[in-house]
Amino acid sequence: MALSHLNLLRPVLYRSLPSVLRTSRLTSSRVSFLPQVSQCPVALPNYARHYATKKSKAKAKGQTAKVNINAALVEDIISLEEVKEDMAAVLTALKEDFSRNLSVRTSPGALDHITVTTKDGKFPLNQLGQISMKSPQLLVVNMTGFPEAMVAVTRALRESSMGLNPEVEGTIIRVPVPKVTREHRENLVKLAKQFSNKSKDSLRRVRLNAISQVKKSKDAVSDDTLHLIEKQIQQMTDSFTADIDKQLATKTKELLG
Repeated sequence: MALSHLNLLRPVLYRSLPSVLRTSRLTSSRVSFLPQVSQCPVALPNYARHYATKKSKAKAKGQTAKVNINAALVEDIISLEEVKEDMAAVLTALKEDFSRNLSVRTSPGALDHITVTTKDGKFPLNQLGQISMKSPQLLVVNMTGFPEAMVAVTRALRESSMGLNPEVEGTIIRVPVPKVTREHRENLVKLAKQFSNKSKDSLRRVRLNAISQVKKSKDAVSDDTLHLIEKQIQQMTDSFTADIDKQLATKTKELLG
C-alpha cells in the first residue's frame, strides 16, 4: 500500500528535484538504454599521393642554377670572352688532331702535320720533304731538297702517334701505312681517347688560370661577385668538356665503322 502511494507521488517529487539532478539522472538513464553501435570503418577521402621517381630526384639534385654574367660588368676583373676563346681553341686543336692523325684513309696530307726538330729549329714535314702516295698502303717522302734532315725526319715519323715504321733508301723515305684491320681501328680509338684527355687537361689549365686571375681581385670585389664569376667559368668549362666528349663519340663511331 505504501509503495502504491509512493508511485503516485513520483511525478510530483521529480518536478520538485533541482534541474541539475534531473538532467544527470535523465542522461544516465538514456545512456544505459542506447543501442550498441557497431564500429564500422569510415571511408576517408581518397587522396592521391605523388612520389617523385628516382630519376626525377636525381635530375633535380644534379641541376644547378645557370649563371650568365654580363661580361662588361666584370671586364675589370677578367675577360670572359678571352677565356671562352682559349677554351674554343682547345676544342679546335682537338678537331684538327682527329682529322690529321686519326683516319682510316691514306692521303699524302696525312703526314703534313708531323713536326720535325732540326738543329735550325722545328719545321712541318711538308716543308722539308716532298710527300707522295705510291699506293693506299705506302707513302713516300723525297728528301732530295734537305738530305741533311733525313735522320730528324725519320725519327719524327717513328715518334709520331700514327704507329709508323719508316724505311730509308738513299734520300727517299718509304712509309708503310698500317692496314685497316680491326686491331688498327681499335688502336686509333685509343689514340682518340688520349687526344681528348689531353684536351680536357688543357681546358682545366685554362680554367685554373682564369680562377687565379679572378682571385687577385678578392680585396676589391665582394665574395658573392667572385663566386658568380668562378661559377660562370666553371659552366664554360663544363660546356666545352661536353663538346670534347661529343667529338670523341663521333670519331669513335667513325673509326670503328
